[in-house]
Amino acid sequence: MSGAALGIEIVVVFFLALFLLHRYGDFRKQQRMVLFGTLLAWYLCFLIVFILPLDVSTTIYKQCIIDHEEHASLSTVSPALSNQTAGNLSVTPTKSSQKSCHKPWSYIPDGIMPVFWRVVYWTSQCLTWLLLPFMQSYARSGGFSITGKIKTALIENAIYYGTYLLIFGSLLIYVAIHPKWHLSWYELQTIGITAANTWGLFLLVLLLGYGLVEIPRSYWNASRRGHLLIKTYFKAAKLMTEKADAEENLEDVMEEVRKVSESIKYNHPLRKYIDTILRKCPVDYQEKMGRNMDDYEDFDDKQNTYPSEKSLVKLHKQVIYAVQRHNRTRVQWQILLQQAIHLEDVAKNETSSTHQFVHSFPSAEPPGWFSRYLYTPTVEWYWECLLKQWFYRVLSMVLTLFSVAVVWSECTFFSTRPVLSLFAVFIQLAERDYNYLYIEMACFVTIFFLCTCVYSTVFRIRVFNYYYLASHHQTDAYSLQFSGMLFCRLTPPLCLNFLGLIHMDSAISHQKKEQTAYTSIMGSMRVLSFIANGFYIYYPMLIVILCIATYFSLGTRCLNLLGFQQFVGDSEMTSDLIDEGKELIRREKRKRQRIEDGENRRREWKERYGNPRDDYAARNRGTHAEMKETSYSDTANPTANRQAKYSRGGSRAERDCIELLQDAEPLDFNADSLTDDPLEADSSRHTGGRYLSMSSSRSRIFDDV
Repeated sequence: MSGAALGIEIVVVFFLALFLLHRYGDFRKQQRMVLFGTLLAWYLCFLIVFILPLDVSTTIYKQCIIDHEEHASLSTVSPALSNQTAGNLSVTPTKSSQKSCHKPWSYIPDGIMPVFWRVVYWTSQCLTWLLLPFMQSYARSGGFSITGKIKTALIENAIYYGTYLLIFGSLLIYVAIHPKWHLSWYELQTIGITAANTWGLFLLVLLLGYGLVEIPRSYWNASRRGHLLIKTYFKAAKLMTEKADAEENLEDVMEEVRKVSESIKYNHPLRKYIDTILRKCPVDYQEKMGRNMDDYEDFDDKQNTYPSEKSLVKLHKQVIYAVQRHNRTRVQWQILLQQAIHLEDVAKNETSSTHQFVHSFPSAEPPGWFSRYLYTPTVEWYWECLLKQWFYRVLSMVLTLFSVAVVWSECTFFSTRPVLSLFAVFIQLAERDYNYLYIEMACFVTIFFLCTCVYSTVFRIRVFNYYYLASHHQTDAYSLQFSGMLFCRLTPPLCLNFLGLIHMDSAISHQKKEQTAYTSIMGSMRVLSFIANGFYIYYPMLIVILCIATYFSLGTRCLNLLGFQQFVGDSEMTSDLIDEGKELIRREKRKRQRIEDGENRRREWKERYGNPRDDYAARNRGTHAEMKETSYSDTANPTANRQAKYSRGGSRAERDCIELLQDAEPLDFNADSLTDDPLEADSSRHTGGRYLSMSSSRSRIFDDV
């Protein structure tokens, strides 16, 4: 099994990162370079988290071997000296003298882990400090060529890279001219790693202090259905405001594109840039602009003023941002609407005596085998109305205990005698019996909880509209790469902090123990003693203040006072937004109900009368042939012709069918016209008129269903 666990985890972590990227990114529309950079950053960070427990168990096994060798060497010198020395040692050598060391199932051979960590760490650092910032600017650039995008990215990152070079050069010159300092390349490398980890630890404590409180509280609030429904109404009002703003912004940008497209004709040198911009616009706008454009007019340099290439680059960038934001808000609105309807259904079904969960709007798709045999309406009722809230409450309590343990350990991990860190106590208890599976599971659960608190905060935070991770393939390239940068900067200090919690980092615990391969590539923090003995020990204690501030929602209340719409229970603004969101959800439900009623009417007509248009067409063909045969008889008998003109042929059922359709069709509406985009309704009027035609249209009468 040597190395097999490492290989399995490498493959599993890759598919995990790929799954998350598929959920937040868009493989079909986004650039391959953006997807590859984000996937590599996420993959390396997740790899550190999953492989570190294996490194810990391997290190404990090596420490056991060292303790056995020391005990054997002492026993050969003198039994008395051996007993005296063993009494002065810690508990681990005593236990190792009583038990033999057995190799863990996930043991990694010597020489593999140092190389592995060195490749993973330096690759992630190159991504976060060099490549991803450049790729961010490249992806946001509105240039029309690769050279133009690279030039724009270099100009935007000149200040970014120049600041780092200036700081590094100043420190290097100071070290070179200082008479008492003779730093080698290894020590300079350690200083750079320490600086990066210090920056990451500063941000890590802020995010961790928020996540330790917010994650258990979010599950507790999820068990309170009334609270969750009210908050959904609040989100609906905010999202509708953002959605309206996105639509207005898109219309303004499209109007500017239309003006530029009409001014620059087909034979203008800049027309190829306009075509590139038009391809980024929504399809409806492309069709509308194509109808309004006259490609037969030539451009005249003397009479018209044309935009420059620089202004077209800026317009291209605005189009990309406006279209992406519009699509994101539209998809998020549909998801939030579905959540609100589901929560209202749960509230209605709680009082059901049949214990059968009934949906207001059943899915149009046929149920799968899971819904037919396992997740039946009865099972769904018991889960949604009875078991789910208790499951969330128990989960919230368990996560609260984990949060308390983390806060206590962060404040006491520097104490080695006595050992006050709870996670260090658990690992040392397992280390006495050499229970490697328990050690790996305890390490994995602990570091996974820490990463969940930090990473979930990264996924939740939103910096206006520049950084926002949205699921269902709605995250833009800039936000994806920014999240990769944050992950690469937060994961190494988070792992070092975890090793400090379990007393596996000698720079903090000051114990002479075998170092993990991960800490060996970080170098000795004693080069900068004021950071190793000061900042790394006392700064994590700030997490207590951050947890208290998060518990009382001080940040949310401050933002609410500054005018930002935040969910605060005792705020008048919150109450108004809740009422507005409730009315929006009610309006959308009425619209959806009208659409469903219209589809039901059409379905009933089809089932009752079949397909009357085919019968009507066949009857017309038969009538046309009959008219050819009886043309002479009609001419010879004008009286009978006048009587036939005002008479209706066919059976009574056929006449009722035709009259019903003729009366109902002008009053009916197309279900596709009920969209949130006003342009879609406008384009449908241009193409098909206000009502669907029965006689002149080539499509079937029910094709709009």
